[in-house]
Amino acid sequence: MGTINAAAVYPREIIKAALGHNAAAVVVAHNHPSGLAEPSKEDRKVTKRLIDALLLVAIRVLDHVVVGHGQAVSFAERGWL
Repeated sequence: MGTINAAAVYPREIIKAALGHNAAAVVVAHNHPSGLAEPSKEDRKVTKRLIDALLLVAIRVLDHVVVGHGQAVSFAERGWL
């Protein structure tokens, strides 16, 4: 859930959902209401926090995709994971 320019990301909620599905890996995605798909510095920080938290329960992050108007940016494709 978020506002026009920010969203709270709680790693424990993502871990809870992943464990509930017995997941070995996840793909994270979110949209940028501005329409610009370029990931922000905060997007990169949150992704690092998620990777670190999920590793504690042996769940891999395969990708984080940021979606804008007609475009998407993949962290995996950019070699950021």
